[in-house]
Amino acid sequence: MNKNFSKNTAYFELSKSKVLNQFEKVLDHCDLVSYSSKTNPYVTKILEKETPCFFSVHLVNELVNIEDCSRVLFLAQAWNEEEISYLLSLEIKHLVVDNLRDLDVLEKYLLKFPETRVELLLRLKLKERSIRTEKYFVFGIETEMVDKKVKELKSWPQIESIGIHFHRKTQNMAEWNYGFELAELFDKEFFESIDLINMGGGLPAGYANTDMRLLSGIFSKIDKFRNWCSDREIKLILEPGRFIAAPAGRLVTKIIAIDSGNITVNASVYNSDMDAIIVPVKLLVEGETGKKDEGAKQYVIKGVTPCSLDLFRYRVYLKDVTVGDELVFLNAGAYIFSSNFCSLDIPEVRLVE
Repeated sequence: MNKNFSKNTAYFELSKSKVLNQFEKVLDHCDLVSYSSKTNPYVTKILEKETPCFFSVHLVNELVNIEDCSRVLFLAQAWNEEEISYLLSLEIKHLVVDNLRDLDVLEKYLLKFPETRVELLLRLKLKERSIRTEKYFVFGIETEMVDKKVKELKSWPQIESIGIHFHRKTQNMAEWNYGFELAELFDKEFFESIDLINMGGGLPAGYANTDMRLLSGIFSKIDKFRNWCSDREIKLILEPGRFIAAPAGRLVTKIIAIDSGNITVNASVYNSDMDAIIVPVKLLVEGETGKKDEGAKQYVIKGVTPCSLDLFRYRVYLKDVTVGDELVFLNAGAYIFSSNFCSLDIPEVRLVE
C-alpha cells in the first residue's frame, strides 16, 4: 500500500489573463506569433481558444493538444512519406525542415503528389555566440545549401511560400543585428525569393538568475529587424514559448521541514521544475527579500528526493517562515514536465482567470 506522507501535494496555478497579456506583448513586435507548444500544452489550449496564434510543434504526439491543425507550424525531424501524408491529411501545411535528408524526403513527396501545397521554412545554421561545451546539438542547414534550395524551390508550384527559420536560444539575454548578419550571407535575389523569416524562440522570462532589465533592448533590436524585413516585403514570425508561459504560472508548495537553514518543500525539481537542472534557471520565490533586509535569513530550498541536484534555490532570503507555510515559486509556467524519478506524483494544473 502506498501512502503520501506529505499529505498536501504541490500544484501549479496557471493564469489565463497573464497568458493573453504576454501574447499581446509579443504580437506587438512581429507579423505572426507561433507559440512553441512543447513549453506548456495548457497554454496552447488558452491561446488557441482566445487568439489567432499559430503553434510550433515538433512531434505528432503533441497534436493531441490542438484542435485546429491548420494553425500548426510543424518542425520535421527524421520523417518519412507516411508521416508527411498524415500531416497533410490534418491540413498541416506550414512546415520547417532543418536538414537535407528530411528536405529530400519532402521534395520526393511533392514530386510524387504535385497537387500538394505547402508553406516551407528552411532552418538556417547560424553562428552561435556561446561557449563551446559540446552539450548542444546545432540544428540547421549550411548557408550555401539554404541559398541554393530557396532559389530552386521558389518556382515549385507545390510551395506556396518559402522562407528561413533560425533560433535565438532559450534565455538568450543578448540580441544581434540579424539584418546585417543575413545580408552578409545572402544576395539580393535570395531576399527577393523569400516570403517569411521565423527568428525562433529565446525571448527570456524572469528568473532569479535573469536580468530582465535587458528585455527592452532585446525588443528594440527585434523591432529594427522587423523593419528590415518589412523593407524587403518579408513577414517576421516570432516563436516564443518561455516568455508567454513562464509568467503565467505559479508553483504552490508547502514547507514540510526546516533544518539548519535548509527548507524542504513537498515537491521536487524532478516533478515540477526540471528546468532547474537542464537550463538551468532558478525560480523566484514569492516574498523573497534582499540580503540586507532586516529580519531576512538565508535559506536553501530543496526538494523531497535524495538527489543532491534536487535544489530549487541554492540561496534565497526570506522572513518569518515556518513548517506548514505555503511557499510559492513565481514565473513557473514553462517546461513543467515531470520525470518518473522516485515515483513522484505529478502536480495538478489549476487554471485561473
